Amino acid sequence: MADIVALVLPFFGLILIGYISGRLGDHSAQALGWLNFFVIYVSLPALFFKLVSRTPIEQLTRIDFIAACLAATYTIFALVFVIGRYVRGNNIAESTVQALAGAYGNIGYMGPGLALLAFGEKAAVPVALVFCFENAAHFIAAPALMAFAGGDKRPPAQLALDVARKILTHPFIIATLVGFLAAALAFEPPLALQRLIDYLAQAAAPCALFAMGVTLALRPLKRIPAEIGYIVPIKLVLHPILVYVVLSLVGNFDPLWVYTAILLASLPTATNVFVIGQQYGVWQERASATILITTVISVFSVSALLFAITQGVLPPDLFP
Repeated sequence: MADIVALVLPFFGLILIGYISGRLGDHSAQALGWLNFFVIYVSLPALFFKLVSRTPIEQLTRIDFIAACLAATYTIFALVFVIGRYVRGNNIAESTVQALAGAYGNIGYMGPGLALLAFGEKAAVPVALVFCFENAAHFIAAPALMAFAGGDKRPPAQLALDVARKILTHPFIIATLVGFLAAALAFEPPLALQRLIDYLAQAAAPCALFAMGVTLALRPLKRIPAEIGYIVPIKLVLHPILVYVVLSLVGNFDPLWVYTAILLASLPTATNVFVIGQQYGVWQERASATILITTVISVFSVSALLFAITQGVLPPDLFP
């Protein structure tokens, strides 16, 4: 257990330091802009490129792994959407943001740092694959459903072009694609460039986690939404269980890839869910509350998952 505490305490400690700084400091959300820019456009892309470019190309084309992870995640998305729409009686736009809250984990800011700390650099490839393809799917699902709900009045062609632009110009995805190309060509950056990439990559996790903590502090909890009662257990418990079951059913995966995918599925709701809610003027305060509550609870749920993995309680395949 001491090993797990040593692993998660620095990780969640950085989020806590950011949160306390955000509560004590007299700064607006705009003051965080340059740090977020550095994380999103510089340090995390450098990390993705560094790790993917060093991976054998045959490991980067596991369509079965990608399909299994997407199937599990979008089953969760559909489940939360149906509960919100037909059980709770919410409209399509609200149900869409709730579904994202249940299926869209913080795989960008928290995923790389925690997976690499827990499993080493070999976890980089499954992290990059899950991030790229799940983010692309979320970028498609949200505007498509919002357009169907009437919240997006743009013509279909313009909407499709905007979705494609967001996917193709996302810095994480660009960095991963360039990493794929470098791996395929066996490209080795010059020493000076490699050192620069290494420095930037090393800054990714600390800066991302600190920025996440500050962001949570600047969005105080005003009320606890009723939807928390089912979104929290679905996101933090059911999602990783379903990923585990689906990957076991498909089979033939490296245990480290399975554990990495389960860990990513267990992460709390992504801060991007609030951004999407804000963009469309839907479920904003409740999205913010969901992010904060799932993040706090994930300290314990993620620690328990890592304990189960490291102690051999969780076999890598349910159906060997």
